Amino acid sequence: MKKYIFIIAVGSCLLTSILSSCKHLDEKPDNLLTSDILWSNRANAESYLYNIYGAILEIDYPHQGTSDEASISIPSTSARRMAAGDWSPVNAHYDHWDNYYKGIRSSFIFEANVDKVPESQLSSALKAQYKAESKFLRGWFYWQLIKQYGPVVKLTGPLALDADFNTYPRATFDDCKNYINQLMDEAAAVLPTSWSASSNYGRPSKGSCLAVKSQLALWAASPLWNGNPAFASFKNQDGTALAPASYDANKWKIAADAAKAVIDLNAYKLFTNLDNGGTQFDPYLSVRDLFLTNWNSEILFSRNSWNYWGYVKASSPNPGGINLYNATQNVVDAFYMDNGRSIDDPQSQYNETGFAGTDGAHYWAHKKGQWNMYANREPRFYAYVQYNARPVLPAPTVDDKNFFSSTGNVDGTGRIEFYYTGKAGAKASGITNNITGYDFLKNVGPADNIRQDATNYRPFILIRYAEILLNYAEALNEYDPSNADIVRTLNLVRSRAGLPGIETVYPLAVGNKDLMRKYILKERQVELCFEGDRYFTLVRRLMLGATENQTIYGMNVNEDDGGQGFAFTRFYNRTLFQKRAWNNKMYLFPISQYQMDRDRALVQNPGW
Repeated sequence: MKKYIFIIAVGSCLLTSILSSCKHLDEKPDNLLTSDILWSNRANAESYLYNIYGAILEIDYPHQGTSDEASISIPSTSARRMAAGDWSPVNAHYDHWDNYYKGIRSSFIFEANVDKVPESQLSSALKAQYKAESKFLRGWFYWQLIKQYGPVVKLTGPLALDADFNTYPRATFDDCKNYINQLMDEAAAVLPTSWSASSNYGRPSKGSCLAVKSQLALWAASPLWNGNPAFASFKNQDGTALAPASYDANKWKIAADAAKAVIDLNAYKLFTNLDNGGTQFDPYLSVRDLFLTNWNSEILFSRNSWNYWGYVKASSPNPGGINLYNATQNVVDAFYMDNGRSIDDPQSQYNETGFAGTDGAHYWAHKKGQWNMYANREPRFYAYVQYNARPVLPAPTVDDKNFFSSTGNVDGTGRIEFYYTGKAGAKASGITNNITGYDFLKNVGPADNIRQDATNYRPFILIRYAEILLNYAEALNEYDPSNADIVRTLNLVRSRAGLPGIETVYPLAVGNKDLMRKYILKERQVELCFEGDRYFTLVRRLMLGATENQTIYGMNVNEDDGGQGFAFTRFYNRTLFQKRAWNNKMYLFPISQYQMDRDRALVQNPGW
């Protein structure tokens, strides 16, 4: 909170300074950069390019409470209001239209002017590289717009200051898709396959470009945009149809080929702890530390050296954290047992009652006295989810850990107290009390110290290789379900997580399109949880509106434990947290009324 107060204070000072200087608005500032000065040296040109990077968003609505894997503890937040159905064109949450178009306009200006920088300041090779980066960023911004709004206005050059905004209708979905692919191809032709120098980490590479093409191809092949009958009347004012009218099975092959193109670069691989100095493979450290290392071969695109303080603070339990990002029972149930089976499988050995009588078989597994629901689960569960009685992770010393414990629980481990009277429970936590009985743990590390508000800079991963493997398996399964690459590719992800092959535990899925799809999507749900993928997978698959994905469960966090603490068994009763409001129009965000009023050529998204 001290950081917030500091920011507010600085902002107030700046506002006062600005208002007191209004009388000087007619004067030309001495430090105003004219166009000639801006493009006269390398430093200014690079600063302009880095400002374009600034339009990339990291933590946003897909990571928070807009899918079934999470919720936000504060009811007034946009994610909670959307879940309640409280949004419309005049109340448009997460309205990123202007942000991305600002980045798009800046990319055009950069590419049109960077060649003005003298060769002595910036070589022709670097100019070509920077223009390729700018093209990638423009394609990235269009890609983010399409995911949120569907077809958008396609600009192919900067707008004049006196341009008539009312003459810019939406392009078709295919036009937008083709333009993004064109930009990625042009950028990929210049950029290296991957970066070797650490000074370039965070820049897009050829792998980044091909990875975006993979994401886009999977989006285009999925039911949302592949002949969706709900979009039959989705047209511009002149009658131009904005969505593909009919289903095309070949789009799944295009998606599989796009993912395979990334794989065939042979430049990326799944990270394991062996890449980080380990001498023996450890699935827990492998799935945990891939997010905590400064760089690794699984990263295809990231924001490098990102400050994780806000994320770790929001993900961690009270009293050091603020319990803002809460995982749901829905995602907890998705994780496999350590034998690779789903918890609803009679052979899984899952037990949802009673306390564990012994420690788990591995150091990272459950501890004696924890609820059996959390016993003998796969390594990713312990790396990604904070649950009741689990020792706190972002607390390096014994004293730090004890800070999270009530007097009677002090034992040097800092067991998280999500029950009602616990330190992280509803009674003590106030406005940010945990509402599901779970917090995020992915992207939180043992070197973080949330009690002291100390976190480490590291990449914020936007695309990683595991997603590409899952893209390939999913697309391949849709058009060639007997292809052996499906099992092989899916098993790469499972084996890194310490699980047996899918053909071993579920042999009937091999060659069965529908059954294999179920396990591929489940693997995405677990492997990519809290990374934003779940929301978009449910959207493109037209599954977000399904009853099971709108009915959100948690633990019984609001019943007074009467001083029993960890022994209070009714805490572990599955409790309906939220029945979310849903209308199929919500598969697309509404374009804000402000944008509709600015550009009269726009048509609104269906249903809004």
